[in-house]
Formats: sequence, C-alpha cells, structure tokens
Amino acid sequence: MRVLKWLDKHIEEVFLVVFSVIMVTAIFMQVFMRYVLGSSLAWSEELARYCFIWLVYLGISYGVRKQRHIKVDIVLILLKDKWKVVLNIVANLIFLAFAVFVIIYGYGIASKLLAFGQTSPALQLPMGLVYLATPVGMGLTAFRLIQQLIQLIRTLIGDDHVEIKTEKERLLENQEV
Repeated sequence: MRVLKWLDKHIEEVFLVVFSVIMVTAIFMQVFMRYVLGSSLAWSEELARYCFIWLVYLGISYGVRKQRHIKVDIVLILLKDKWKVVLNIVANLIFLAFAVFVIIYGYGIASKLLAFGQTSPALQLPMGLVYLATPVGMGLTAFRLIQQLIQLIRTLIGDDHVEIKTEKERLLENQEV
C-alpha cells in the first residue's frame, strides 16, 4: 500500500527526472563530441528529441496533478465557493473528454506504427514507442483528472474541503513564503 501511495505521489516526477537527465546527457555528449573532439554522434539528437516528447506528455499529467495549468480565472474571482467547485468540475470534465479522445486516437496511431515495424533512423527504436508517449501521458492525465473530479465532487457534497485558488492568490501565497 505504501508503494502505491508513493507511486501516486511521485510517478510523474520520477519519469520527468529520468527523461530530463537522459536528454541533457545526450545533448552534452553531442556538444562535447562536436566541439572538443571534432566528430559528432549520430544518435544523440534523436534520443534527446524522443525524451523531450515523453517529457511533454508526462508534464501534462504533472501539471494536472499540481493544478498548475494555464487558465483564465477571472470568472473564478466573481464566483462564490460552491460555484467555483462546479466550474472546476465542468472544466475537468471537458479536459477529461479531450484526454480520452487523444488516448483513443494516439493509441491507434502508435499501434499502427508498431504493427508496421517502422524504426527511427539512428537508434533503430520502434517509432510506435515514441508515439506511445501520447496515449500514456494522456492516460495518466485522465487518471489525475478523475482523481480531481472525485475530490471536487466530495467537496460539493460536503464530505471534503478543497480550496480553489485563483492564479493571483497562488502568486501572493508564494510571495509570503
């Protein structure tokens, strides 16, 4: 149970750090090889690009979990607490519908590429693995949205309390720390 709680709390962070380290190392090696040793690596830019793709899609999930996505919160300022929760539920449902749409079509594309056997030019990785970043990242995003929806519905019912802050309130809170 402790492992599941830890994974729930840190899964995105672990993968974001791993892909960031791989990407930075590959780019550093490429720069070192090109400018110091006078020859370049054929695979480093490709590896960095694929790590970046995975970073982007896993970063969406991380942003959802931390509730740090860009949003226009002028309406939230005008609403009372209960209506802020309702608006957030509606926004999360729309985002969830989009995530499910992307999962379905992203998986379709990735599975076709895996079936075709297309590989990347330098690393010879199956391109389907690169394209799996989309359904995996959006699947994790959908999971995080469902977690938030459950918490928001509990708040609306009155079983739990979630404080919904505008971006201005978050910035003021961070300045006080």
